[in-house]
Amino acid sequence: MRYANITGWGKCLPPAVLSNDDLGSFLDTSDDWIQSRTGIRTRRISHVNTSELATVAARHALAAAGLEPTQIDGIILATASPDSLVPSAASAVQRNLGIPAAAVFDLNAACTGFLYGLSVGSALIKAGGMNRLLVIGAERLTHYLDWTRRDTAVLFGDGAGAVVLEASEAPVGLLADKLGCDAEARDILAVPDSGTCRTRFAHVDGLFEVNFEGQEIFKRAVRGMGEAAAVVLDQAGVGPEHIDLLLPHQANVRIIETLAKKMALPPEKVMINIADYGNTSAATVPIALCEALERGRIRPGALLLTAAFGAGLTWGAGVIRWGERVTPLGRSQAALPPCEHSALELLAPAIEGCRRAKRET
Repeated sequence: MRYANITGWGKCLPPAVLSNDDLGSFLDTSDDWIQSRTGIRTRRISHVNTSELATVAARHALAAAGLEPTQIDGIILATASPDSLVPSAASAVQRNLGIPAAAVFDLNAACTGFLYGLSVGSALIKAGGMNRLLVIGAERLTHYLDWTRRDTAVLFGDGAGAVVLEASEAPVGLLADKLGCDAEARDILAVPDSGTCRTRFAHVDGLFEVNFEGQEIFKRAVRGMGEAAAVVLDQAGVGPEHIDLLLPHQANVRIIETLAKKMALPPEKVMINIADYGNTSAATVPIALCEALERGRIRPGALLLTAAFGAGLTWGAGVIRWGERVTPLGRSQAALPPCEHSALELLAPAIEGCRRAKRET
């Protein structure tokens, strides 16, 4: 039987840091208010498009796996913020990496996107259609935020994370997964006036409204992730006590802590890095995975549990058996182009544009 082993990993975080105090300089908020409700201290603001973030993360993942880009058979890019509607952002990553021929596509399951991509990529390898795949989660969600709204402006950040999947005969990689969508509540977390729902020529302001019902999202997120986690643990034939590390979607520290408590997992078995990056949507899980490896929190043969939820309301969970290697085979010098502006300077046009649009409506 074929399995899909995770052999490489990498991340990319833009250099411009937006602090809670920065947000307080133009919103009615404060560091205490944000941290007490979300656990977030800072987040990153990108000066480049999503595909560039994804490319840098992919280069680091390839180096960690000891592979050249031309050895990759496919790229799955999970994102809700692609560079353009068409062509795909994944095709830009393919071009940037110099891969002459590979199957590439974008996948949008919002914040659950990386888990969906990991499931699809693992299935492609297990079926024998491909031997090596890049699965990337990358977002530039701050490009779409309404910077006059405190409830959503404080939550999100930009970034990317990537893994390399390789065919293996050993029982490693994604051993069990459960994906789903609570579509009845799809409108409580949404950007409704977008895509073909957006009336052409009726908007000259570039303002996107975000539906965000926090309390209802909290309830459904904990329930969806908890139920999915229970299913995959049963599929894998293990219990919560066998899990070495929980890698949850980083949306809100309260959600993470509630999920961990529900599963009776102590803090030392839970990876949390939301304080530094906020919610990077499809990128949170792979970024957390990279940092867990960097901090020595994943040992050879470790059993990992990952869970996420996102707009839709998509949800998912997976059990991963880590392989024998926890250190990269190589390192890449890949980096984003220099950023000459602070996060506030990068956002200044958007902040003013949002204010102007609100005055005119």
